[in-house]
Amino acid sequence: MNRATLVAAIIAVAAFGLVFMLREKPAPVATTPAAPAAPRIIPKKDEPVPTPAKPVAEPTRKAPKKEAPAPPPAPKAPAAPKLASLRLETDVPGASVFIDRAFVGNTPLSLDNLQPGSKRIQVTATGFDSVQKTIDLDPGPNAITIRVKEVSLNATTSVVHKHAMGSCAGTLVASLDGLRYNTTNTGDAFSLPYAQVETFVVDYLQKNLRVKQKGGKTWNFTDKNDNADALFVFHRDVEAARKKLADGYARAQDPQ
Repeated sequence: MNRATLVAAIIAVAAFGLVFMLREKPAPVATTPAAPAAPRIIPKKDEPVPTPAKPVAEPTRKAPKKEAPAPPPAPKAPAAPKLASLRLETDVPGASVFIDRAFVGNTPLSLDNLQPGSKRIQVTATGFDSVQKTIDLDPGPNAITIRVKEVSLNATTSVVHKHAMGSCAGTLVASLDGLRYNTTNTGDAFSLPYAQVETFVVDYLQKNLRVKQKGGKTWNFTDKNDNADALFVFHRDVEAARKKLADGYARAQDPQ
């Protein structure tokens, strides 16, 4: 064997051995490098040891505040009534009632769905004079009492008083309290309660109304327009009112 062949053989053996060693060597285990230890702070002499900072607590989260429920809407005020109602009574039960000339029933009476405003009421009862009143109905409930057994008197007539020498003109007035003659002639003017009236008569044919004071003066009146009817109506109304007073009728508080 020559020298060159020997060298080649040695190189081949060395290469085979190297390959074998490499195949049998276990793979290195990976290790995690340890974290470096925190440096220890050695306080200097007479230097206070630092207190470790307290961990800051996270702020407590408050639960979301519930919104208060909205208050219920305030109840609406009732609308003002547009129609009217009427409770009508009389001192004579069963009286017939007319409103604006239309019969509506007998007392005591309750009416609904009436139009507000001015109403003319007429009440009639057998044996009594008719009573008429004007009232104002307001929207909503209304109540009224009408007295049939009630008397009022407010009568006037223009007259001329004839006396011995000439005459004087004036106004003859009658109320529940008596008779009154208003004239510019003060000597003929008078105011007499019925208790002082001795004579109160009308002569339709003579167109004369005679008034005489008890134990006193006498007046003879004619109508200013020479109308006997005016004197007759005046006398009739006065006598009717005096009779009602004698029969116990109440005096009206608001004469119509």
